[in-house]
Amino acid sequence: MDGWIIIDKPLGMGSTQVVSAVKRALRQGGYGKFKVGHGGTLDPLATGVLPVAIGEATKLSGRMLDADKAYDFTIGFGVQTDTLDAEGTAIATSDVRPARAEVDAVLPRFTGPIEQVPPVYSALKVDGARAYDLARAGEDVELKARAVTIHALTLVESTESSATLSARVSKGTYIRSLARDIALAAGTVGHVTMLRRTKAGPFTLDQAISLDKLDEFAKGHALEELLLPLTAGLDDIPALPVTPDQARALREGRKLIGAATRQGLHLAVSGQVPVALVEITGPEIRVVRGFNIAMSKEENA
Repeated sequence: MDGWIIIDKPLGMGSTQVVSAVKRALRQGGYGKFKVGHGGTLDPLATGVLPVAIGEATKLSGRMLDADKAYDFTIGFGVQTDTLDAEGTAIATSDVRPARAEVDAVLPRFTGPIEQVPPVYSALKVDGARAYDLARAGEDVELKARAVTIHALTLVESTESSATLSARVSKGTYIRSLARDIALAAGTVGHVTMLRRTKAGPFTLDQAISLDKLDEFAKGHALEELLLPLTAGLDDIPALPVTPDQARALREGRKLIGAATRQGLHLAVSGQVPVALVEITGPEIRVVRGFNIAMSKEENA
């Protein structure tokens, strides 16, 4: 059980609750204890793609956090809330309702590299404390603007009171902040009323399952049928075939010298077994992250 289960996170549930549900499913299915982690937090009011890493795949959770993500989201115009979503309290109102053309006209301002101020209700730390804890305690929270990249931003649908958009963004992007800023640029205020993640790294909604389906497969002791391989989280990393002797050396953390291949990050594999994520610099192959996956009989020979 070293790999990924992609969950379509339901509304109202936190990411850590989903991780707990996967742990329960593993116990229920009789699979024993495994490390389990998620590849990128989703707000309770958001739904969609939540990659859950199991076993050795948890070593790749950090890479998933750094991956690009895609979202569909709806901006409700006329009210801005303190949380920038439907859960918060109104802090500003406007009678202005921008037409579709007015919303479309401001989107180029938010495409490409931009600076955005994160929501005060976020998990970012300020002087060692979470911003949302300070905000809930009534303290004034000032967060600095940060650089993010909006790779694509498209207006999908527009009504008199709302606009639904699709975005593909870099790590660190807050869709709630993006919605706030688009509304302000269109001459009004707004907040997110719907947020659905459609892609996280290489994983999409097509691969995502409901928690009901997870429970069904756990009861049938068939969770391995839902498991995507560890390598599914590395679809952009070229494979580097290694011999059994080289595999043993890499598992021991030793460098290899003299491999003739292109530079950069690679996945060292022995047969079909992932050995390590390695960095090739000049003639050296150095282990970035090793995987403790059972060797084949040939390697043990």
